[in-house]
Amino acid sequence: MKYYASLDESSVVTNVILVSDEDAPTEEIGLQFLVSLGLTGVWKETCENGSFRKNHAIIGGVYDLVKDAFIAPNPFASWLLNEGTCKWEAPIPYPTDGKDYYWDESTTSWIKDH
Repeated sequence: MKYYASLDESSVVTNVILVSDEDAPTEEIGLQFLVSLGLTGVWKETCENGSFRKNHAIIGGVYDLVKDAFIAPNPFASWLLNEGTCKWEAPIPYPTDGKDYYWDESTTSWIKDH
């Protein structure tokens, strides 16, 4: 099975659909199949495990043409985009003491989960 993401005029992902391998043995044939169904606009193939285009497309995320990558919405204003992985990262690394933490944007720190 292949996934295809629909993009709006700002390259925001508006929909993600599943297409059978039979109907989409290649990305180009998959795009032709979508057109045959009457699905217009810009579509990009995406991969659930992120093996290409960096990450799986999610609704509300964006497609970066230059990086050929899907990027999820920024979860917090203080987080920065890792240009290599196209994933958002906290400005402070997650603690490695084996305990559970959550991000507190008001203090821009990890808080131990109780």
